[in-house]
Amino acid sequence: MTYDLKLAERIRGQLKGKHFVEKKMFGGTGYMVNGNLACGVHKDDMIVRVSPEKHAALLKRAHVRPFDLAGRPMKGWLIVESQGCKTDKQLSAWVNEGVTFALTLPYK
Repeated sequence: MTYDLKLAERIRGQLKGKHFVEKKMFGGTGYMVNGNLACGVHKDDMIVRVSPEKHAALLKRAHVRPFDLAGRPMKGWLIVESQGCKTDKQLSAWVNEGVTFALTLPYK
């Protein structure tokens, strides 16, 4: 299964200067900060891990839906469709959301 390599490259650019590890997962790629997934790419969409407290509010944004691979949406995980991270400003906001949350988690 393929995934959006250009989106992956754009996310890598947003993470430049931060300590992260890129790892193949979900049929795409994920970006780990302190061993915790911050964001990634699944097919043509972006995956973002967010604070469970912010999950419901962020779901109300355009082009956002729950992350659901097995018929059970995962709280704190979102899919941002390509239209929701089209501009660098949009992408930066989502990457920062994921990184900020990942930094609150215990180091793995």
